[in-house]
Amino acid sequence: MREAPIGVFDSGVGGLSVLGEIQRLLPNESLLYVADCGNIPYGEKTPEFIRERCSVMAGFFREQGAKALVLACNTATVAGVADLRRDFPDWPIVGMEPAVKPAAAATRSGVVGVLATTGTLQSAKFAALLDRFAADIKVITQPCPGLVELIETGDLHSAELRTLLQGYVAPLLAQNCDTIILGCTHYPFLKPLLRSMIADDVSLIDTGAAVARQLQRLLAERDLLAQRPSQPVKFWTSGDPQSLRKILPLLGQTASNVQNFDL
Repeated sequence: MREAPIGVFDSGVGGLSVLGEIQRLLPNESLLYVADCGNIPYGEKTPEFIRERCSVMAGFFREQGAKALVLACNTATVAGVADLRRDFPDWPIVGMEPAVKPAAAATRSGVVGVLATTGTLQSAKFAALLDRFAADIKVITQPCPGLVELIETGDLHSAELRTLLQGYVAPLLAQNCDTIILGCTHYPFLKPLLRSMIADDVSLIDTGAAVARQLQRLLAERDLLAQRPSQPVKFWTSGDPQSLRKILPLLGQTASNVQNFDL
């Protein structure tokens, strides 16, 4: 069971930012990744639809013999993680949440900005995070329609992307934000572009590394950490496999093993 793989999924390629953090921290773990590109973006879907997709993904990874599950998507976590933990109480399940707590600790100006999808910002879970950790700071939320769709094409640098991102970041900087939360797993791929727009003393915070550490902790508790070298990552997509093959190398992955996901 220790050498069994770990299942990771997202609505698209954003979760690859989390996959990369897991690979860095846990290099012996074999990983399976599903990009549900045929249904992107989750942020525009109903909670009921997202819960159904989470259930489908969980069933698929169980069939593949996965020893743990990572929801590498903030929107999927908000909608579906509670149901999955109820349905699979014996299974280590790790979800995402915007990094409100570390951002609140990091800010010096007392003003934190959040770049996220509309679905994440409107969720009760995000509101609860603000109540719990951000009572003494000012939090400015910025929905970012269009960013995920451009990143899904492999666009990390175009003039269109730069203009769109600048429009989302400028209001945060204008209100003296010194800490910006990347509240979507796609957004860490924009860090180089973001860095060119903000001062060096503005912090960018995402939760990929924290998710990897939580996964490590849950596996260690159950004596499930792999001991032998990992197998190559297996990828599936509900969109066009050829599109995913083209994008994977741009996002730090090898594109040799992409299959069609049809459930």
